[in-house]
Amino acid sequence: MGTVRREVIIERSAPEVWARVGDPRALHTWFPGVVDCKVEGTSRVITTNTGLTIPEEIVTVDAIDRRFQYRITAPFVQDHLATIDVFDLGDERSLVSYSTDCRPDTMALVIGGGTGAALHELRRQLEADPAADDPAAADTQAQTPPGAP
Repeated sequence: MGTVRREVIIERSAPEVWARVGDPRALHTWFPGVVDCKVEGTSRVITTNTGLTIPEEIVTVDAIDRRFQYRITAPFVQDHLATIDVFDLGDERSLVSYSTDCRPDTMALVIGGGTGAALHELRRQLEADPAADDPAAADTQAQTPPGAP
């Protein structure tokens, strides 16, 4: 079985990160290439930007340990388990680990590439300066003289 693990440190508290990662319906908001998620009970179906639908089984949503696990149940994968863990590093910092165990082994590499990109997007979103996403706020900051209230 092929195994790939990606990790990223995010400058946000573990509860803040878990709020996004632990929501099975929110994957498409931070995983590039995923455009939709539908959840019914322990079944989730994701839709990619190419229109491919991938059925999954939600295995674990543990808010205490901050662990989310799912299996891809599509026929192109013989066996799969993904695990996302959010670890509290203190000082409003978190370590997020996204591991994939998969057969065929090569699928772990393909999925691992996607999970690495997803973690970087998650960090970008959670660490974003609101002014950077709001040109009007940036303009106001640029026009305010130093020391002005």
